[in-house]
Amino acid sequence: MAKAKKYRLAQIVERFGGEIIGDPRTPISQVATLENAARQHIGFLSHGKYRKQLAGTRAGAVILGRADSGLTQLPRIVCDDPYLYFAQVSALFNPPQAIKPGVHRTAVVERGTRIPASASIGAGAYVGRGVKLGKGVVIGAGCYLGDAVEIGAASRLHAHVTVYAGCRLGRRALVHSGAVIGADGFGIALDQDTWRKIPQAGGVLIGDDVEIGANTCIDRGALDDTVVEDGVKLDNLIQIGHNVRVGAHTAIAGCTGIAGSTRIGKHCMIGGAAAIVGHLDIADRVVIHAATVVTKSIRKAGTYGGHPAEDSRSWARHMALLHNMDSLRERLRSMEQRLSTREKKV
Repeated sequence: MAKAKKYRLAQIVERFGGEIIGDPRTPISQVATLENAARQHIGFLSHGKYRKQLAGTRAGAVILGRADSGLTQLPRIVCDDPYLYFAQVSALFNPPQAIKPGVHRTAVVERGTRIPASASIGAGAYVGRGVKLGKGVVIGAGCYLGDAVEIGAASRLHAHVTVYAGCRLGRRALVHSGAVIGADGFGIALDQDTWRKIPQAGGVLIGDDVEIGANTCIDRGALDDTVVEDGVKLDNLIQIGHNVRVGAHTAIAGCTGIAGSTRIGKHCMIGGAAAIVGHLDIADRVVIHAATVVTKSIRKAGTYGGHPAEDSRSWARHMALLHNMDSLRERLRSMEQRLSTREKKV
């Protein structure tokens, strides 16, 4: 990781906006949590439950929302969205590692490849026939790129990423170690008591600015391509089945499984360990709680949870009833006993 440069609060605000309260010359060299920050750090408060930590922080400066701007005397940047502002400042202090162009002597590059001088191919990587890499692409150690793979400019594959033949990644992709893009989808047909494999003839098409977490698998399509649109963010250990389409700027947390031919809309948020069965349609701007099982299409934007998935308010109401089931049962039993006693008297 590149060494962080020092910035004064005034320089940060000049880049990202916001309002400074306190000394604009305050020097900052890194971001940190309120609890662990030191004098050279800038912390941030984005949730009310951390206000106690703000009172005791040793940070040199903090990032706050407007409603919290009076809670400290520390130099501070006041903005509309402290968490987003923190993300921008963190990126400023933690830029990507510098690229060292060239092909490592232990890498294998087959004929017919297109590798610009600005690209970097790491130790032990394999680059198949007809591969096309954009400017500034980084292929980490031990990666495998099958024949006719295309990777857009400024994309970075960490060590041991596998991209099967014919798959395409857009510009500025970030793929973490162990990810597998383009393995066969789970296509099988039952022939009496024997399973017959269905050839997976499609590919995987990934848009621009997509991040794919470690050990995530995106299967190739059976006939058409599996598609991950621009700006999608995928956590670790996600399974995306064949012919799935994930809409632009959707974020999916770890251990989620999406079965084949499901279409997920744009700007969705899917919690960890969610299970989505195949051949469903999920509307744009849907939020799915962690560990939710989705068995039916969701046609309307909103928040959903439970097993199977239902509207979030209904799910919360049903969960509250479930938690109170013991007391409701005791009340019902008591009522039955009183009624029984009355009937005997009558």
